[in-house]
Amino acid sequence: MTDATSTDLSQPLAARQAIHRGEWQRHTSGLAPGYAQANLVILPARYAEDFLRFCLRNPRACPLLDVTDSGDPHPRALGHGIDLRHDVPRYRIYREGALNEERTDIGDLWQDDFVTFLIGCSFSFEDALIADGLEVRHIHLDRNVPMYRTLIPLDPSGPFGGNLVVSMRPFRPADAIRAIQITTDMPRVHGAPVHLGLPASLGIADLAHPDFGDSPVINDDELPVFWACGVTPQVAIEAARLPLVITHSPGHMLITDIPNQRLKYG
Repeated sequence: MTDATSTDLSQPLAARQAIHRGEWQRHTSGLAPGYAQANLVILPARYAEDFLRFCLRNPRACPLLDVTDSGDPHPRALGHGIDLRHDVPRYRIYREGALNEERTDIGDLWQDDFVTFLIGCSFSFEDALIADGLEVRHIHLDRNVPMYRTLIPLDPSGPFGGNLVVSMRPFRPADAIRAIQITTDMPRVHGAPVHLGLPASLGIADLAHPDFGDSPVINDDELPVFWACGVTPQVAIEAARLPLVITHSPGHMLITDIPNQRLKYG
């Protein structure tokens, strides 16, 4: 892997090009600030209708930004020159519902019947939180956001179901209220939190050991605040046990040309 530290990663195209060349294979939190990032789910067209219904029935976890035509790796509504086969730092390959491997390029796996679902990402509202003066702890520490499986059931569609996954950010109570106000205006990137303060009520037994991402740092005067997370579809994919599905690796997103400001107010 080539060093990308000398490359300006503040613009979406430059960041995608560094990813495409294999120079950036880490999480994308904090890259191209001000621009939306997207979760992705790539699956054969015969399952697309069921998965579309799944997203529409679970909009907090799966707010759709775009859906590609069958076999098309270029989501033109999200930016110029995006290639879904090469422009994500790390992909996950699921076979029969099990995580089979992770890789940095899926060109040799691409199929003519693949449909890609691009789903809004909490990294967009993090930009709004920072702009308002709130500290987003994992960005401050250059870590991936902690994510947890919960016991909150999803509304199923066809083979897709399971339980909600949430991401967590700690805030002091007054800042938590402000974070709720800010993110309520951004429903296309998960919107307001689903819970705060009592992780056990979500079925989370140990905040220190998330199911995805890095361990959090929470101060004594802070509350854990939980948002619906775009990793939720990966749980649904596990339940569906399809022959082949491709997703992003948690925290390793597709960077788009869409300004976060455009995703406010629905």
